[in-house]
Amino acid sequence: MNIQDYKGVFVYAQQVDNVISGIALELIGKGKDLAKDLGTEVTAVLIGSDVKALADELAEYGADKVIVVDDPELKEYRTEPYTHALASVINEFKPEIVLVGATAIGRDLGPRVSARIHTGLTADCTQLEIGDFPINPIPGKEQLHNQLLMTRPAFGGNTIATIACPAFRPQMATVRPGVMQKAPKEAGKKAVVVEYNPGFTPDNKYVEILEVVKAVSDVADIMDAKILVSGGRGVGCAENFKILEDLAEVLGGTVSCSRAVVDAGWKSKDLQVGQTGKTVRPNVYFAIGISGAIQHVAGMEEADIIIAINKDETAPIFEVADYGIVGDLNKIVPALTESLKAEMAAK
Repeated sequence: MNIQDYKGVFVYAQQVDNVISGIALELIGKGKDLAKDLGTEVTAVLIGSDVKALADELAEYGADKVIVVDDPELKEYRTEPYTHALASVINEFKPEIVLVGATAIGRDLGPRVSARIHTGLTADCTQLEIGDFPINPIPGKEQLHNQLLMTRPAFGGNTIATIACPAFRPQMATVRPGVMQKAPKEAGKKAVVVEYNPGFTPDNKYVEILEVVKAVSDVADIMDAKILVSGGRGVGCAENFKILEDLAEVLGGTVSCSRAVVDAGWKSKDLQVGQTGKTVRPNVYFAIGISGAIQHVAGMEEADIIIAINKDETAPIFEVADYGIVGDLNKIVPALTESLKAEMAAK
């Protein structure tokens, strides 16, 4: 392998039912930053059936080029044809970096592609940057420049590891939705579109989809919320979430929770914030009865304003909070709700 032959930042632009997933646009935004540091461009890889029309949207969010793999075999996501498509693109165009969203699809696709092209994959990254590796020079060992430094939580979130892949290309990483930010949209921007089809011959690894059953949920996506009222184990019981729901209603916000609440069966997994839940970036985040374990903080520390309410004044959540209230949430939250109602009524 001649590493010098590999150039450019490629982003797998996940689409489902011909709708671009938000994570694809977030990764293009991050890809632009990495490409700028390397003096190269960012390319989106769009895989599906009748998807070429989506290329303009990818361009508007920063893609310089869009490689389209369009084939009837790619209408629904299936592991083998999608792996063949992305691996073939990588082998043909030789990117230096490949980013994949850590969605249900990306977590299936990324490892299979990395194994097929014989490179490493760092999963669930929270930070990506271009730098030197080893980060701290080691006597007698060459320090390589312009490496992709991939940072992720390790050992259950109790430590942070920065990983590099200096000997193989491309350098691959998966990133959870909500961790990176989309670039500002440039309406009307066009990208160079390259159509590429490696050919698809179904074999015994191709599964047959008999029926697609779509689940219908009336639960708001907490990743889209501007105001989140989040509760933890300290709320006490499922019934006590009513006071959080009242506060959220007054503020026009959404209720979310910590992993402990989901494990207790008080709320559904869809509402969990944290390393094993969702990463959120609301304007205001209320952490009520939440101790502030690193696994939870990893999912909400990018909120614009964090307000913590906890009876334990030594709780770690106060270290990341912009405003903290020490006291009984059963008294504080209802009082806050009533005060907000009175203020709004006065207006």
